[in-house]
Amino acid sequence: MDQSNYTSLHGFILLGFSDHPKLEVVLSGVVTIFCLITLVGNTAIILASLLDSHLHTPMYFFLRNLSLLDLCFTTSIIPQMMVNLWGPDKTISYVGCVIQLYVYMWLGSIECLLLAVMSYDRFTAICKPLHYLIIMNPHLCLKMILMVWSISLANSVALCTVTLNLPRCGNKLLDHFLCELPAMVKIIACIDTTTVEMSVFALGIVIVLTPLILILISYGYIAKALLRMKSKAGQRKAINTCGSHLTVVSIFYGTIIYMYLQPGNSASKDQGKFLTLFYTIVTPSLNPLIYTLRNKDMKDALKKLVRVEHKSTKRNWKS
Repeated sequence: MDQSNYTSLHGFILLGFSDHPKLEVVLSGVVTIFCLITLVGNTAIILASLLDSHLHTPMYFFLRNLSLLDLCFTTSIIPQMMVNLWGPDKTISYVGCVIQLYVYMWLGSIECLLLAVMSYDRFTAICKPLHYLIIMNPHLCLKMILMVWSISLANSVALCTVTLNLPRCGNKLLDHFLCELPAMVKIIACIDTTTVEMSVFALGIVIVLTPLILILISYGYIAKALLRMKSKAGQRKAINTCGSHLTVVSIFYGTIIYMYLQPGNSASKDQGKFLTLFYTIVTPSLNPLIYTLRNKDMKDALKKLVRVEHKSTKRNWKS
């Protein structure tokens, strides 16, 4: 039978952490906890920013998109991961693996670009405050979001299609707990993968480092504006807002650069798995905590949301 047809029929076996069965039990509990935090935290941010009219601004529009992105990550990756961690069945169908690969790369690319867009929003708000609402009008915000999702989709299609068209030499053992690009490249044993790995590295530079450079440029201008700012209260508010975004950027890019921007993918297999686990599980749960703990407006909106829910529950209980 043709090797590609064989893989299409039988799919792949995700080895995950099968060498450490006790670790899998612990990880399944950790993943469940972080999943619940992600679902509750990001849903709360979306609802609070939608229901509070004071948060109908460009900044919170982009924050809602970030929360929606985190929810998409969680719901598209964690179910298969939990199946892999909980039981002895480590298989995934070929179609399921392909869908997961495309979605994973798409969502990851979106976050790179979205964080850059959010930094431009902060640059405009702090460096051009009088023209902020004119520049960051709803039409431009929507165009920027559509551009982010479209470019990311094109990047995902290009990288994943090239990878999936390479011969897999009958190998169906993926040394990971999800269908991820470096793991897919590693099972190509019958040809030299140097060209493929360098192509992934080059595209990674474009989709990862270009937004990072734009973020750093934006914050360079923001730093200059803060130094010229006379109002201490204005400085503190700007620093708190930018601090939340910078914390998210640091966590996200620190993980991604270590995972993908190393020629030959020099990280060990266990390092790669734990970094992927951190990126897909921990980071989406930290984002709502980072933004709510440092943002007074968001905390006030969440308190209002809790009060509304509490009153609604009391009315339902009485009736």
